[in-house]
Amino acid sequence: VFMWEADCGDLNADRFSLSGQITVTNPDYIDYVVPARQAYVWNITIASPGVLIAFIAVLLVVLVGMSIFRSPAVALMPDVTIKPLRSKANAIINLMGSAGGVCALVLGLGIFFNTGAISNTFMNYIGFFGAIVIIMLIALVVFMVTVKEPEWAGEMEQKSKELGIDDVDETEAASGDKKLSKGEKISLILILASVVLWYMGYNAVTSKYSIYAGRVLDKDYNLTLIIAQAAAIISYLPIGMLSSKIGRKKAILIGVVILTVTFLVAGFMRATTPTMLMNLMFALAGIGWATINVNSFPMVVELSRGGNVGKYTGYYYAASMAAQAITPFLSGMFMDRLGFTALFPYATIAAGLAFFTMLFVKHGDAKPIRKKGLEALDIDD
Repeated sequence: VFMWEADCGDLNADRFSLSGQITVTNPDYIDYVVPARQAYVWNITIASPGVLIAFIAVLLVVLVGMSIFRSPAVALMPDVTIKPLRSKANAIINLMGSAGGVCALVLGLGIFFNTGAISNTFMNYIGFFGAIVIIMLIALVVFMVTVKEPEWAGEMEQKSKELGIDDVDETEAASGDKKLSKGEKISLILILASVVLWYMGYNAVTSKYSIYAGRVLDKDYNLTLIIAQAAAIISYLPIGMLSSKIGRKKAILIGVVILTVTFLVAGFMRATTPTMLMNLMFALAGIGWATINVNSFPMVVELSRGGNVGKYTGYYYAASMAAQAITPFLSGMFMDRLGFTALFPYATIAAGLAFFTMLFVKHGDAKPIRKKGLEALDIDD
């Protein structure tokens, strides 16, 4: 089996066929090569468990480190951006995050390290991770030199006062705290519940689709996921501008409907389904996901005040990360018991429930500007 895998060379084994044409998923690769590779790695792990233990320990440190810098980094956006522009600003954040993901793919799968090649299945990743470390350190230096948080935050507060959208009283400003009303608390809970539900649906698809594509659709999974990502990237900025006009809640509901419908249609797709239709569904799913992502975080931090922005950012990421931790297990359990075709019904139900929880949210949209200073800020730019 490993000789066959090595003979595939740099071809994508997921698309290798006996005729030599790169067409659809070869079930032999999934049924024989992957289990053999897993058995080989399992035997190595049993023989030297210390390596696995060390890996888990390092991974834990990495995840803790990510959680320490990610929430404060994302919280910088609402700290320095007035409320009416936060959906647009979050669109830029998502766009840059996607750009970073693309750069990582180019770095890892491209000419530099070629991690996707079958011949590199058991490659040494020291060089790859070393390059990532260098990039992150450069980014840190650029951040420290260019970002002037106190100055920008002061400018934001001054602009908010000029436009009449600063509704924090002196006590709250001094303490950095704010008591939510009963309605705001309910809205916060419903928004976070919606975050959990749509992440459960979307992440289940993205984490299991590589297996689903081979077992059910008999097609390559890479292209469809790339199409979804590309559609999201293209739509981030237009969605940010649209959300400023129609409101965050309406935009999110539209995105959830798009996501639910695409998952529902995808659940009926099989190996005979035209590839064009499948690609269209994933493009729409990417647009729907972008519509949700651009507006959900600003809705959460809209309920915060002053020094609470970081805490509410933590609420958002706690909800999203909890969903991403739970859904692979739940979706996998359903797929084991009901078959692989249970994946998209599972995602459809999760996304559909998110629509109803979001429907009852009453707070979190940007408050209208009350003063006549609208001309001082070009909202449409």
